[in-house]
Amino acid sequence: MTNVIVVGAQWGDEGKAKIIDLLSENADLVVRYQGGCNAGHTVVTGDQTYKFHLIPSGILYKGTTCIIGCGTVINPEVLHREIEELKEKGIDTSGLYISTSAHITLPYHIDIDELNETALGDKKIGTTKRGIGPTYVDKYDRVGIRAEDLLDETALKEKIDLVLPKKNKLLESYGYKTYEKKEILEFCKKYSEILSPYIKDTVEMLRQAVLEKKNILFEGAQGTMLDIDHGTYPYVTSSSPIAGGACLGSGIGPTFVDKVVGVFKAYVTRVGEGPFATELGDIDGEKLQQIGAEVGTTTGRKRRCGWFDAIIAKHSALLNGLTDIALTKLDVFDSFEEIKICVGYEDRRDGRIYEYYPSNTSLHKYFDPIYETLDGWMEETSEIKNYDGLPINAQKYIKRLEEIIGVPISIISIGANREQTIILNNPLRCKAGINA
Repeated sequence: MTNVIVVGAQWGDEGKAKIIDLLSENADLVVRYQGGCNAGHTVVTGDQTYKFHLIPSGILYKGTTCIIGCGTVINPEVLHREIEELKEKGIDTSGLYISTSAHITLPYHIDIDELNETALGDKKIGTTKRGIGPTYVDKYDRVGIRAEDLLDETALKEKIDLVLPKKNKLLESYGYKTYEKKEILEFCKKYSEILSPYIKDTVEMLRQAVLEKKNILFEGAQGTMLDIDHGTYPYVTSSSPIAGGACLGSGIGPTFVDKVVGVFKAYVTRVGEGPFATELGDIDGEKLQQIGAEVGTTTGRKRRCGWFDAIIAKHSALLNGLTDIALTKLDVFDSFEEIKICVGYEDRRDGRIYEYYPSNTSLHKYFDPIYETLDGWMEETSEIKNYDGLPINAQKYIKRLEEIIGVPISIISIGANREQTIILNNPLRCKAGINA
């Protein structure tokens, strides 16, 4: 038995889906433990590209059980569309299960998300306006609709009677259309019929899997620096993408976790608003954006790009308890003569140097990055089959990141396809990549 958590170690969009896809070959169960359809995971295999928003990418392996856990929030319309798209491509979805405790995003959540963002004006968070935050608000306000309520019309009606008048009052005050109880009930009934075969007590499934010593892979969305408690608050997501969130959002204890793999991009990107010390507004930033095709899978928004931030990386390593690193998009640097790593922050007000990540995010707007510069390799790496075949300067970059972060880099991705992967030490005995 080997149970592995895969986390985004930066601001999301690190290429988690490819790493999860590789590791899923040897997983019996893959669990998505938090977030909603604001996440986008892209897997490229052969001539097929799959884009996931809620379903774990392990669904591509026949016989693998895929769970959408209790820590997630589900837009049933998006999930239904995703299931149908997979079926059209010949993917079997019979191994997919939804936790009875997962919360449901309803139409009014999406409207409230939009009005909240609009009301903030120039202080907006930069949400995807998919209703994720308001759904989590209802969860913690203890008035949320859960997947189990889709199976119980009496309980559903009681909950809607409780919450809908409050939502309508808010919507009306901002000039938005209100909702009739009948309208929400019809929406829920429609998706109850579609999704009921998938809804199950997934916590019990996981308990049984632990007892049977099966391999479990836990898949997070977004990234560490978007964590509601530990990220760049308030410019964060509404859940806990960090490794600890995997236990909360799935229903498994931390002592059953064997390894935590942090996925880092060889540089850094983020979408939405918020501090970003190494962000580049120059030709190098534009080059990273273009070569890396840095556009959001879900939103289509261009990602902000910058040099690798080792301060964030060290923070992420400790916060998640990383045992391994998967480094992605190394090949994007193939045409860079110089590459920089941020090794500290300088407060431009008083010259104070920070070599750790300050949790007081109000300070970050004053930080200038302190860089260490390495020589690039000016060679194509996308077809290289093993670590020794990488250019010497690429190896130096990898080793320097390992030295600073203090965690071994076990997987190196040099392209979007499964085969464009160098595996030095497989956290879950992966066979799909090179050097496995």
